[in-house]
Amino acid sequence: MLFDAHCHAWRRWPYDTAVPDPDTRGSIEALLYEMDTHGVERAAVVCARIGGGAGGDGFANDDNNDYVTRLAAAHPDRITPWVDVDCVWREEHHSPGSAERLRAEIERTGAGGFTHYVTSGANDGWLASDDAGEFFRFAADAGLIASLALSAAWFEDLRPIAAANPSLPVLIHHLSHPSSAAELDSLVALSDLPNIGVKISGFNYNSSEYWDYPYPGAQEIFRAIVGGFGSARLYWGSDFPASRDQLTYRQSIEVVRSHSDFLAPGQLAGILGDNLAALVAEPRLAAPIDNYLTQHDPNQHDLTRK
Repeated sequence: MLFDAHCHAWRRWPYDTAVPDPDTRGSIEALLYEMDTHGVERAAVVCARIGGGAGGDGFANDDNNDYVTRLAAAHPDRITPWVDVDCVWREEHHSPGSAERLRAEIERTGAGGFTHYVTSGANDGWLASDDAGEFFRFAADAGLIASLALSAAWFEDLRPIAAANPSLPVLIHHLSHPSSAAELDSLVALSDLPNIGVKISGFNYNSSEYWDYPYPGAQEIFRAIVGGFGSARLYWGSDFPASRDQLTYRQSIEVVRSHSDFLAPGQLAGILGDNLAALVAEPRLAAPIDNYLTQHDPNQHDLTRK
């Protein structure tokens, strides 16, 4: 199956007020059309309450969690919502009380996962705080999936969070945007934590030229990630409609399906959807990390689940 691990939907286009179709360009109907056209059965929609000058210069979408979860309820077999909680564009970003805000949003929307974006620059230290510890403990206890947008500057602080919450799946967005070999190595080093996975998305963002399909530089990053993580913790995503100016929905699929010739057929099927389908069906991971690592090679084996 094809299961998109990273896409978006907005009531109004968040990036530019000059577009002629702001009410449909990023709508859930537009996403479903692309999915139907290209044989994608399900999609995890990453909510982003952006626009109006906060995370985008287009129209504001403060209601994005409500918009996506309402339409997910109307299409429960197609749309899986991961709600925006305390992302960098929110006033409450990294302020005290994050665990309670996460609890309230999950209880209010019924979502099975959340997304959290941090600053693209320097690490502000929040992941090492008691507040973040409580935030991720709640996520683990609630059986959520954590979808995180962070770069190598944050990996050292992510490690103890993941180790302390081994039942919590942590999915890092867009190949993690490594800007050097050292940053890529720091991502691959996280592969010894079996609850950390990577979204195989954003090839355009990981290329020196956003338009240079099929993104040979990003393909080399992908190859290194497969070499470190194996394939069972990797999840294809389209980034539709944010990426539509650089590549089509079909190209977002084919950049993996047709151009990653180093993958075996079983690896390809897992990355394109089977891995995420299994994770969404049973998100609470099972074995404590120390026990897992004594019994399994994390580069080759599927995650065990309760």
